[in-house]
Amino acid sequence: MNRNTISLSKLFLISSLLFGISCSSNEDDSSKNKLSWNLTDGVEFPKNRPLSRAEDGVMLSDGTLIVADQRYGLAKINASGMVEPFGNFQSLGYQHNPPEVESGPNGVHLTPDKKYILTADVFSGKIYKSSIASDTTEIIYSHEFGVNTARQDSTGAVWFTQSTENKNEERLFGALSKTISDGILYRLPSPKDENSINTPEVILKGLNFANGFYIDENKKKLYLSEMMSNKVLSFDLDISSGTISNQTTLATIPTPDNMELNNDGHLWVASPLSNQIHAIDIETGESYVVFDAQTKIGLENMKEGVRRIDSGEGFADLLSPELTGDMPGLLTGMIIGEGDQPFYVANLGASLIKVSKN
Repeated sequence: MNRNTISLSKLFLISSLLFGISCSSNEDDSSKNKLSWNLTDGVEFPKNRPLSRAEDGVMLSDGTLIVADQRYGLAKINASGMVEPFGNFQSLGYQHNPPEVESGPNGVHLTPDKKYILTADVFSGKIYKSSIASDTTEIIYSHEFGVNTARQDSTGAVWFTQSTENKNEERLFGALSKTISDGILYRLPSPKDENSINTPEVILKGLNFANGFYIDENKKKLYLSEMMSNKVLSFDLDISSGTISNQTTLATIPTPDNMELNNDGHLWVASPLSNQIHAIDIETGESYVVFDAQTKIGLENMKEGVRRIDSGEGFADLLSPELTGDMPGLLTGMIIGEGDQPFYVANLGASLIKVSKN
């Protein structure tokens, strides 16, 4: 073997290692601050899988988790893993009793003042607002079709996504079987008084399965997952007028879903088809895998799914147990705390994955 061959081999090895662990370019820093984790770094939380379709959730300042739960609407999980219903959804007539009644609590987010939680129901179309202090819930809007995610901005307006024109789970997954461009981003203005009924404004339509989004008021940006285009979109945001402009593609990743801005300023985006969470640099659009639960079969399914989506086809039949592997369910999002607090990987299963950053 000549010197040039040795050099090329070393270069390939170094490049592979850097890509595989997604570490910092500063080797000293990478040993102190781990920037990528996999499923073996986490544990199921709570134990014994006591949840139901824990698609998304939030963390309170004391570490308490409140997550979507198909039985109760929301479930509260304390530090020891004890689970109890939260929000008293039953007082509103909430129930999940298919096929007669289908409910699907989905996107779960804190309001800017962190006093309330908004929960979007991806089957019924209801948007719930729960008081953390009083453990009560009200319905602030009932949409004609399922609502994937709802977030409130600092003006009090509520933005929400309609993935497709579905009223049940079967029709929702039908939009994952072929591309249907009926996704919409809406904005519900803040009510002028307690008795006023506002009508949502169409902000952007014609989306291929509008999914999770994030309102970044500091950067004056809105980011949105267009799942059936494999794109994370970026827009300039005027919060006072409630408008967006200058649409660009921030990043291309497989089937983007829920998203959150991490403490380091990177946008974390869940990818169900790849069984991973991607971290995106919001300035450059560069991304790397920050959490990896991908299986060997899942890798092949991901490649096939990306090919199909690029051809206008769907990938629903590829979402198999072999793809999810040892995950409790299909990976859909993340719950990020402050500083060195653990983060949690949300999914359509019966427990979260708790990952310690240290």
